[in-house]
Parts: sequence; structure tokens; C-alpha cells
Amino acid sequence: MRYFVAFSYFGQAYHGWQRQPNASSVQQLMEESLSTLLKSTISLVAAGRTDTGVHAKNMYAHFDFQEIKDLAELTYRFNTFLPEDIAIQKISEVPEDAHARFDALERTYEYWIVQEKNPFYKDSAYYIKHILDIPSMNKAAAILLEYEDFKCFSKSNTDVKTYLCKIKSASWKTKKDKLVFTITADRFLRNMVRAIVGTLIDVGLGKITPEDVKTIIKSKDRRTAGASVPAKGLYLTKVLYPSTILEFNGSRHRKSI
Repeated sequence: MRYFVAFSYFGQAYHGWQRQPNASSVQQLMEESLSTLLKSTISLVAAGRTDTGVHAKNMYAHFDFQEIKDLAELTYRFNTFLPEDIAIQKISEVPEDAHARFDALERTYEYWIVQEKNPFYKDSAYYIKHILDIPSMNKAAAILLEYEDFKCFSKSNTDVKTYLCKIKSASWKTKKDKLVFTITADRFLRNMVRAIVGTLIDVGLGKITPEDVKTIIKSKDRRTAGASVPAKGLYLTKVLYPSTILEFNGSRHRKSI
């Protein structure tokens, strides 16, 4: 049987989601904890991989195991094995062919900026004291929707087969004491959001114009885009799946066969 795990984590202490040879990762801690609980070697496949220091408010991973009678109890026990910066929200049975990565329809990220020094955001947002031209930043963000090849925002020497991504929305909004950039796409390249934010900040600072963003995208050259902003301000906030996966009722399905 296949199960989806809905979880979140504050990424400051981790070298991203994916297992690393000599560094702590979210995947390693979760797999070790779940393997201990189920007394079997468990492998988790996530919706994607976040880089070192990036946070996730809404992440999913799947694993295979025999029938589990009480998923709520497993969720509770799983949480007791994990550190405070990783939390399991729910474990659900899903169709046997459901895939946490390949079945995701879209993903949404937020990037948080604060413009006044605030000790409560020192590990969770990027502090920029300079005045930013938000209307120009939004004009530049809208340009992203006109393109699909984002090689210019991808980490160099990556092993991806394609740089094509369909961005569905991208905008800046002031939310109380934060300036928040929200972007949704079917997929993202490594370092893509942080490079986009760095480039849009250059627009906000008047270093480049919104029209320059078109030239940067067309160049397909990472060196033409802005610097990557710090990981601490980046959050994966939503992963969208077909309703047939997240609303699946395993017991009801088995009875109907």
C-alpha cells in the first residue's frame, strides 16, 4: 500500500530535504524515525527537494508499506520521534500509483522580506533597509508569465533535462510587517526562486528596469540575472495534487472491489 505524508519544517538546521553524505537533512531524519516506528526500512519520495536553509510549510512525501490500521496514532508517534523543527500533519492512504513528485500539479513558494530590523525575523526573512519600488517589481514579475525557458535563473551545472517551467502567477504584496513575493508554477529549477527574487530586487532598487528582465530571460545565462537571495526567507507553502489522490478513501475503495 502507498501512503502520503503531509509535513512541514523550519529549514535552518538542515542541508535541505535530500539526504547528504556528511550533513543533516530532513529526509534522513524522517526516514530513520519512520523506519524505527514501523520496524522496516522506509524510503520517502518527496514532492521536490528544497535547498539548504529553505523552509517548507506544506510538503508531501510518499512511502510503501503494508496496511496500517491507525494512521492517526502513527502520525502522533512519528511526531514524538522528530525534533521540534519538523512536524507531521497527516498520513493518508493513497492510490497505489500515486507519486508525490510526478503527480504534483503545481507548487507555490513565498519569499519574505522585512524592511525594518526585527530580531524575530532574523532567521526567517531577508532584511533590506533600502526603499523598494514595489510597482516596478510587480511589473517585472508579470513579465515572467510571458516565458517558459528559465535557464537564466537555474543553478549552474545542474543535471535537469529541461529548463521549461509554466509560471501561473507571480506578485509582491505587503502583508503586515513583511513584503511577500508569491510565485506558483508547475515546477521549479534549483535556486530558481531565489535568483528571480534577487533579480526583482535589482528592479526595486533601480539597478535594472522591468524591460531588462526580458533581456535576462532571453539570454539563458545565469550570469546576467541578479544574485540569489538568502535561503532563510524562502518557504514552500503549497503543493497541489488531483483530488483523486488527497481525497482517496482506501478502506471504501477496497470494499467496492
